[in-house]
Amino acid sequence: MGSEDVLKNATTLASYSVLLQVMFRVLTFFMNAFTLRFVSKELIGVVNVRLMLLYSTLVFLSREAFRRACLSEDTVGRTWRQVINLLWLTLPLGCLWGFVLVCVWWWVLQAPDSQIVPHYVPAVVIFCLAALTELLAEPLWVLAQAHMLIRLKVVSESLAMIAKCLVTVTLVVSVPQWGLYIFSAAQCVYAGFLVLCYIAYFLHFLGSEEAKRKSFPLEQMSELLPSRVKGQPVINLKLATLTWSFFKQSLLKQILTEGERYVMTFLNVLNFGDQGVYDVVNNLGSMVPRFLFLPIEESFYVFFAKVLKRGQDIRHQKQEEVFIAANVLECLLKLVLLIGLIITVFGYSYSYLALDIYGGELLSSGTGPTLLRWYSFYVLLLAVNGITECFVFAAMSKEEVDRYNLVMLALSASFLLISYWLTCLFGSVGFILANCCNMALRSLHSFVYIHRYFHHSDHNPLSGLCPHLALMITLTISSILTAFSEHQEEGEDEKVKRPEMREEDLIQARDKLASGTQVKSKTFEVMEECERIGKVAPSVFSNVRSGAETVFNKPSRRK
Repeated sequence: MGSEDVLKNATTLASYSVLLQVMFRVLTFFMNAFTLRFVSKELIGVVNVRLMLLYSTLVFLSREAFRRACLSEDTVGRTWRQVINLLWLTLPLGCLWGFVLVCVWWWVLQAPDSQIVPHYVPAVVIFCLAALTELLAEPLWVLAQAHMLIRLKVVSESLAMIAKCLVTVTLVVSVPQWGLYIFSAAQCVYAGFLVLCYIAYFLHFLGSEEAKRKSFPLEQMSELLPSRVKGQPVINLKLATLTWSFFKQSLLKQILTEGERYVMTFLNVLNFGDQGVYDVVNNLGSMVPRFLFLPIEESFYVFFAKVLKRGQDIRHQKQEEVFIAANVLECLLKLVLLIGLIITVFGYSYSYLALDIYGGELLSSGTGPTLLRWYSFYVLLLAVNGITECFVFAAMSKEEVDRYNLVMLALSASFLLISYWLTCLFGSVGFILANCCNMALRSLHSFVYIHRYFHHSDHNPLSGLCPHLALMITLTISSILTAFSEHQEEGEDEKVKRPEMREEDLIQARDKLASGTQVKSKTFEVMEECERIGKVAPSVFSNVRSGAETVFNKPSRRK
């Protein structure tokens, strides 16, 4: 497959992935807005932070290194039998990680109050089983990505997400007392649908005319199971070594990616309610990175890995492919920089409005708008770093990957320390500030590597990070106008206050109090009785009254 064909397929895959992520985020967006009205914020915090952290950690550590190693350029020349055998190691590795993580989630972490968030212990086990179920589809996923089976990923993940949303909404409305069982069942449905869709697709695809046109290496479903070929080792040693290098890197990358969740979970800097609010704001702010930048990064990692020779000097590679890779990288940097700048400019001014529409006063009050404003700037850093690291990971040699692991280790340690320190100073905003510092350092490392990589050529893809002057002027004017508009709106809101109450208004309100209604006070009944018989009600302040008299008991005469 030529470079242009790979580029075309990668672009198509990125487009479908973007549409898929848009649908995912839209469904999740409305599902969260709906469930917030039926469950407590503490429950949302436990599910979205504590349990989803367990799920993502288990899945990521079990498969990420295998994915990156098996999708590298050198993998194409190897036997797919050895690749499939290696991929099946994700399941026992997942079982090992699952046992360790469940023990930690049970006995190390503080469990939530069972009265507020019930069924925590069984929910941990169910989420672990759902993650292991998803790992069953890993060999099929890698085969589909390597042969650009675009429809499979789109359809399978779409059906799985729709099923998860339907189960969640149905159970939240019908049996809200189930608590964590609702979200546990929904996660199992998602993993099960995903695996079944992959199996059904390959049952139809293997042996078909389409498979023959694509020169697919397998013909029967039985070939997807691990087996041994005579005269060949079960697992390619070089591929396994590369996987180990990526595994060490993925462990650190997971800490960096989910660092704030680990700090919240293990250091208890926020309670479950605050974690729930932060997670909702975080999900709202990360919509663009997840449904737009992440699919582009994943798709073009495949492109760069196939076009460039890992670990080889640029002068020893095909210059036509180097030219294409450099131009694509420059264009991608221009695209993500433009999107990031627009989000930063308009996100700052419209954060309060977005949160008020989405979650009402629960999100728009307090630190919610400040969180989203800082997140809009963080999106810009995410956009640039995602594309540059995508290229770096595809071009690095095994030795360079090992050296970069040391850099990631230093960044991981500094990130945890900075996030804890900034959170103690600024609360939940400190998480986003720490992420901004970390992402800026990672981007700087990628800039240095790309500059050195193209140093002996005429290409300079980093020039895509220099926006046009007209664009910067337009964005500056837009930022000033939107900030002024927000300030004016806040000023009008402050003027809408309770009018000053005058004394005559109080008198009129008192005279009109209970007017037109029958008074049922006992004191008023006594006064009416006094008026009817022509007597004066006794008073304890009178010299001739002892306080024991009533209008019905004749008082002693004045002497």
